[in-house]
Amino acid sequence: MLRDAKPKNARAARLLKKKDPLQHENPKTTLFLRSTTSSSLINALLTDLNSLKQPHSIRFTKKNSIHPFEDPSSLEFFSQRNDASLLCFGSHSKKRPHCLTFVRCFGGKILDILEATVVSDTARTLGQFGGGKCRIGAKPLLSFSGTQFENLEGDQRGKFAVAKSIFLDFFRGGETKEVDVEGLQYMINFSAGEVDGVDCTRTEMVYMRCWKLVTKRSGQKLPRVELEEMGPRIDFRLGRVTEANESMLKEALRRSESTEAKVKKNVKTDIVGDKMGRIHLGRQDLAELQTRKMKGLKSGRNLEARVDERGDIEGESDLGDMEIVSENEVEDDDIIAAGDYDDSDGSDAGDDSEHAGGVPVKKRRLE
Repeated sequence: MLRDAKPKNARAARLLKKKDPLQHENPKTTLFLRSTTSSSLINALLTDLNSLKQPHSIRFTKKNSIHPFEDPSSLEFFSQRNDASLLCFGSHSKKRPHCLTFVRCFGGKILDILEATVVSDTARTLGQFGGGKCRIGAKPLLSFSGTQFENLEGDQRGKFAVAKSIFLDFFRGGETKEVDVEGLQYMINFSAGEVDGVDCTRTEMVYMRCWKLVTKRSGQKLPRVELEEMGPRIDFRLGRVTEANESMLKEALRRSESTEAKVKKNVKTDIVGDKMGRIHLGRQDLAELQTRKMKGLKSGRNLEARVDERGDIEGESDLGDMEIVSENEVEDDDIIAAGDYDDSDGSDAGDDSEHAGGVPVKKRRLE
């Protein structure tokens, strides 16, 4: 984990706030530096790479005594000071002639380093190629050829894996959802290979070629696309590599949670603003369907006497000594006339009421 710097004043707090992680990060800035001993070829290649990275690049022309693998503190200082997460350092010595060192930083600390020596016999700059060049800020097409980039296992995994990751991060530019066809103006191809070294050892090579996309008439709706080399042409001989720390790499690849609302399934909102949902029901069993309850359908009201072979009532133990009497059999004393109705208030029973007319009323006798 990286140590969180605490601001000492309001100005430092504002500077740290600008460097906080964002949901959509800005394009990475690349810083180009050169050593105290640098060749003219390296200076020209730094200029060409700076032109391809414009406007997200910074070029320093002053000489700097820096040793990336021995003491990278100076590179970390330049990265923090200029808010640049990518650095390209050019140097030249007898042991490592025409050397370009690519450095990636995270949080102001070194993430990984790749050292590549340029083959001076085959190197060509932008000025040595005729024809048109790409405009500033164009987003390139990147392609990687070779099984070494695909098979990232074994002894050669470290160099080719770091080379592909750094070159992708170095040349891809800013993130965009859509790209206009007219904006696709050039392509950068990286080819992997191996050659025999001086001491009978295999040397890892990466060949970089830049091509300009030229559209011509084809007599059809779609134009014919041709490739013209525009430079620079660089053959890299891979050297020392410092791979990223596992914990730091995991922190660098972590993405913040999205602030956008998650899409809910089967829920949508119409143009008026009403929320509508779709409910999925299981298969219904009509046997368990609850219908309207009717008193006439109850089994207790239409109970019929079922007599068995011995003449006894079926279910006698449940009914006890209950006597089955039909509703038509009503005793005489159960019916009284409306005139004989005994009102609890003592009022005359012969007045006009709902019992007038001698309508018989069933009266239950309590025993």
